[in-house]
Amino acid sequence: MRTVRVSLGPRSYPIRIAPGLLARLGRECAGLGLGQRCAILTDANVGRLYARPAQRALTAAGFQPLLITVPAGETAKSLATVRSCYDQLAAHRLERQSFVVALGGGVVGDLAGFVAATYLRGIAVVQVPTTLLAQVDSSVGGKVGVNLKAGKNLVGAFHQPRRVLCDLDTLRTLPERELRAGLAEVIKYGIICDARLFAQLERDLPKLLRRDPRTLARVIARCCQIKADVVGQDETETGRRAILNFGHTIGHGLEAISRYGRYLHGEAIAIGQVAAARLSTRLQGLPEAAAERVARLFERAGLPTTVRLTAPQRRSLWAAMRLDKKVRGGEIKFVLARRIGAVVPNCRVDEAEVNAVLDTLASRKP
Repeated sequence: MRTVRVSLGPRSYPIRIAPGLLARLGRECAGLGLGQRCAILTDANVGRLYARPAQRALTAAGFQPLLITVPAGETAKSLATVRSCYDQLAAHRLERQSFVVALGGGVVGDLAGFVAATYLRGIAVVQVPTTLLAQVDSSVGGKVGVNLKAGKNLVGAFHQPRRVLCDLDTLRTLPERELRAGLAEVIKYGIICDARLFAQLERDLPKLLRRDPRTLARVIARCCQIKADVVGQDETETGRRAILNFGHTIGHGLEAISRYGRYLHGEAIAIGQVAAARLSTRLQGLPEAAAERVARLFERAGLPTTVRLTAPQRRSLWAAMRLDKKVRGGEIKFVLARRIGAVVPNCRVDEAEVNAVLDTLASRKP
């Protein structure tokens, strides 16, 4: 078993990475000093596969789990779903010492974390991510929230989990498209602060796509370590943590204007990262060859690197980006790269530069 620690003083916690962790869920929770009543929040797809094993593990450890199942997909991250969850927690009489288990991908983790952060002014949450994207990114760091029609994650909180259990066995049942989408966040870590990881991904991508357990464990642990280090330095995103948003400015905008129906999160930020790399060449001196390496790696991972938007769609994209939570003083901020492994946060970029890069992406032949 690999363990990565997120160091946040009294709110520190471990990230466990190994096969078979779902069967250890009850034992892991038993050591946290929590109450007997708890809830497992999952979605319809994941629940069908893993809800019963999670319930068995918790029951065997003396807990009384309630199962809450929400629809699969980004549209579940809504205030209407949150209210439904509150009602079920209240009916099950969860208390201040109770806890929520987030069993699923990034949507479930964000939703369950937000419900836990706000129910009874905050109860504990244990993250059990079942997708590659959630294991390397959204389950770690405590950023939780839901979407509004105006944009993604506009309502949220910082609420750190008590444990993160990355069961590698759950990746065996992950649909191919979801696996590839998760690689977008993996590649991001190489771009923002680890050139050696980026080179490793260029070399070992076929093994990751084959779901080689040793390669997955090593890469997931490295990604978690990078995020743990960043979160430990800047928990609430007042400085360094902003580097984790590389590719997300345009990516979140694409998700919003497509109403969260066309792209998976990883697919949208793959396009966003290719765009950010092109902007970096224009504005930060990133070598053209490095930007091409970025685009090629995403292409090899089977992720989109092009987008064609009409003039009205571009206006909608810009409007969506202006509503993003990364906006400062009314200005849209980008994370740009000086080189692979080093980025600069909070860069102001003119609309003309963004449009020029979108023109490039529209004409690119993958």
